[in-house]
Amino acid sequence: MPPVEYGMLGEWEKEGDLEIMMDFLLPTGIFLKFSVSHNDTIGMVWSNASNEPLYGALSDMDAYVFTCINSTAEREELEDETRRLCDVRPFMPVLRLVAREGDRVEKLTNTQISLLIGKGRNYYYYSLHKLMKIVNEFRAKMRSFCEERALERQQLPWYQWMEYSFPCELEPCVLLAEPGGIKTKCKKIFVNVKFEASDESFMLQHEPQDLPVTLMRSALKKKATVFRSVHQEKPEDYTLQVNGRWEFIYGKYPLCQFKYIFSCMRGGQTPHLTMVHHTTIVKYQEEQGRLASQVSRCRSLSKPPPLPLKKNTSSLWSIEEPFNIHLIQGNRVNADEGMKLMVQAGLFHGSEMLCKVVTSGEVNVCSEPLWDQKLVFDINVSDLPRMSRLCFALYAVIEKNKKPRSTKKKNKKADCPLAWVNTMVFDYKDQLKTGEFLLSTWPSVPDDKGDLLNPMGTVEKNPNIDSAPGLLIRFPNIRPYPLYYPPLEKMSELERKGEKLKATKEEMVDLLHKWPELPALHALELLDYCFPDPRVRSFTIRCLRKLSDEELLQYLLQLVQVLKYESYLDCDLTTFLLERALANKRIGHFLFWHLRSEMHVSSVSLRFGLILEAYCRGNICHIKSLWKQNEALNKMKAVNDFVKSGWQKTSRQQMTDDMKLCIKQEAYIWALSNLLSPLNPSIILSEICADRCKFMDSKMKPLWLMYKNKCVQGEAAGIIFKNGDDLRQDMLTLQMIQLMENLWKKEGLDLRMIPYGCLSTGNKTGLIEVVKNSETIANIQRNNSNSAATAAFNKDALLNWLKSKNPEDKLDNAIEEFTLSCAGYCVATYVLGIGDRHNDNIMIKETGQLFHIDFGHFLGNFKSKFGINRERVPFILTYDFVHVIQQGRTNNSEKFERFRAYCEQAYKILCRNGTLFVNLFAMMKAAGLPELSSFKDIQYLKVRIEPPCIAGYVEHYWDCSILLKHTHRRTVTATLVI
Repeated sequence: MPPVEYGMLGEWEKEGDLEIMMDFLLPTGIFLKFSVSHNDTIGMVWSNASNEPLYGALSDMDAYVFTCINSTAEREELEDETRRLCDVRPFMPVLRLVAREGDRVEKLTNTQISLLIGKGRNYYYYSLHKLMKIVNEFRAKMRSFCEERALERQQLPWYQWMEYSFPCELEPCVLLAEPGGIKTKCKKIFVNVKFEASDESFMLQHEPQDLPVTLMRSALKKKATVFRSVHQEKPEDYTLQVNGRWEFIYGKYPLCQFKYIFSCMRGGQTPHLTMVHHTTIVKYQEEQGRLASQVSRCRSLSKPPPLPLKKNTSSLWSIEEPFNIHLIQGNRVNADEGMKLMVQAGLFHGSEMLCKVVTSGEVNVCSEPLWDQKLVFDINVSDLPRMSRLCFALYAVIEKNKKPRSTKKKNKKADCPLAWVNTMVFDYKDQLKTGEFLLSTWPSVPDDKGDLLNPMGTVEKNPNIDSAPGLLIRFPNIRPYPLYYPPLEKMSELERKGEKLKATKEEMVDLLHKWPELPALHALELLDYCFPDPRVRSFTIRCLRKLSDEELLQYLLQLVQVLKYESYLDCDLTTFLLERALANKRIGHFLFWHLRSEMHVSSVSLRFGLILEAYCRGNICHIKSLWKQNEALNKMKAVNDFVKSGWQKTSRQQMTDDMKLCIKQEAYIWALSNLLSPLNPSIILSEICADRCKFMDSKMKPLWLMYKNKCVQGEAAGIIFKNGDDLRQDMLTLQMIQLMENLWKKEGLDLRMIPYGCLSTGNKTGLIEVVKNSETIANIQRNNSNSAATAAFNKDALLNWLKSKNPEDKLDNAIEEFTLSCAGYCVATYVLGIGDRHNDNIMIKETGQLFHIDFGHFLGNFKSKFGINRERVPFILTYDFVHVIQQGRTNNSEKFERFRAYCEQAYKILCRNGTLFVNLFAMMKAAGLPELSSFKDIQYLKVRIEPPCIAGYVEHYWDCSILLKHTHRRTVTATLVI
């Protein structure tokens, strides 16, 4: 007999505008039953109910709220009446109308934030148990901080408010040089300028170094001349907006430094801008201010309650007794019979072990093993550092049988790790912990070193308390009153009492306040888990405050990852990130997605969820935009699941047609149109072109989605949605390529790199930017050859393709673009150790720019088969690449020498900044990437980027003795002779 299916979840998955019979329970005692549509909103249900009996007995609509049982079996109040039933997804077709309690605006905001950040059961577990007080204190403090910042922001003048809402997108420096860094006199640029609410536009000619105010003055002068205006307007009352985008050109930067104008100059296109009067900006500001004030009126801005005074306390440094804990028992332990269970415990400060590891006795395997044992550590309580953490490992001992001829009397034993868990010795109020704690553990993953303890791991307990093994421990009551770690202000008092030595140690740490600040890029290293002291981390944040917004965006991915090393919810790094995110909307956008993409990770869901909640509280007006992006991603996933489930059952053409029909449904068109791109919040994805959408051939069937914008001339914008692939490694690699490009540009070297957009948005889901007018090398070779078998051996295919796209005088420029970008990617892939390079993941634009895609292997983690390494060369330089660089001539050594010189110059610049790359990769160890998890991976990068800085070594490494070893004509390898 087939299992019975309960609930409505299957109905909500069905496509089309279906009708469903719903039950409605009213507070008047009336039971209603009528048909509603899949796509009906909660508000539409109200209008349908108005025709039913006794509707007049109800009070005003605002006095009630619909409730339902949702898909997670929880009662949910449906405060947002714009949500559709198919998005609410009630578990049963029943809605109950109840009298509203509490403030509606506050509840609606709470609902929107909960839906946006994806709070799960793990998040609520912490809020409802022992950590509730800690969570609520942190939430109150961060909410107060963020709402104060929001209030300050709304009081800014319009031009300063623009710096928050529409920060300038700038090149790292003014680039007015030809390839190779040769300065030339730049030609004037033509700019198309129109005024808002007007169809008239003017073509103005300006120097690239002119400021935006100069361009606006010319536009106003032209307007006054054409329309014979008597009233003289000031350019300071205007700003320039990029047509069809939420991007503005303003400030004291030359026009050529703005990324939009620079890209137009490089691509030979005319920039199109709109003159926007400041009153329009003020309207935006006032509109957002009204939305924020509705929420702030519901709750007065009050400081969180102060911590209680410490009464009848004693200094920790007066306790000259060994530290100990009591190991009581375990629960839910699962291991094979015949094993023995043991627990290992160690005290750590960062990566430093404070004393010898302590091991419990052996007990038999059972679900609730009992130890009831005191574990004493070889360190006095007075010597415990403030950030001491207690690390446990639960493991089973397997007795290996003796060999028959063995002369040894004892059998060998092997350790089988089962689980680990960490906890702090002091709580967030500096108090030494006392009493019983049930620590739910994390599953162990054996590493190369065989370490059982994991001091680098989180100090959060596993929220999956129903399945995770637990350890019950007890911290002793050393004194009948609380013991606190002494604060710095009590140093002199402690010295007078004879505790001079320990006080001196703390005073050494206090010297951080007097030390000169480190360069921000060097200070990043101090955020590693090896430096847990809060004063050291506070000093680091002081150093990082010097970072510009563009620099902070460049390192934001790493700063989010090292949040995992923080021992308490309230820390300086969290406050710093929120402060900068609330001062720059672009930073806030990417902070949101970097946090939101890991909400499924149990060890960080609480911390990241609370930070996301605080950010939303400080930027209420941003919720709507982010929510729309999240809805679009949900619909993309639904389309991708539809394709995956049916592509094998029908032809590709039929599946593509079905996918387009799915996208054309009203619910999908609404969700997938009129949103800001998560990849770049300046880009408006106005209208999805369903007929131009498709799915790709790779295993996870990524979606290729195309958008058009009536206000933007040229090709449609495209994004690729991936579901099932972890994009974090691609995102990191592209971040490093972007950083390399910025460093090169700052020294006048523009290697025409294409670090296209890539963003992880959830568990193995994310978006990739489509690079327009580009093709893979493999497709070019196939399309320019008579036979597929010989396509890879056609050395002229690539050059002929470039000739077809760049006729006559444009060809030389395309070959130069190719030479520059090829040099950049040779150096980048060599330094990063990128593997699995072949003609299907190397692409080229019609303008000649070469770029790499799909970075599944890096840091020397190359593929091998039958023990043979498939990557036998330091980087890929194929014969047809050299053929293009040499302009199709066999012995064009001058062109190849220029290519080599670009490689050498680029490599030298990276070597001078090697420490920065090493620090950034080290910070990413917390991400848990499979190919970035050990010291060996970081060491690979160090070897590639640091040793060659010895004088003369770089020149020797990239000298003209790069030999082209023709193994066969498709994969010519570049062998460097040292």
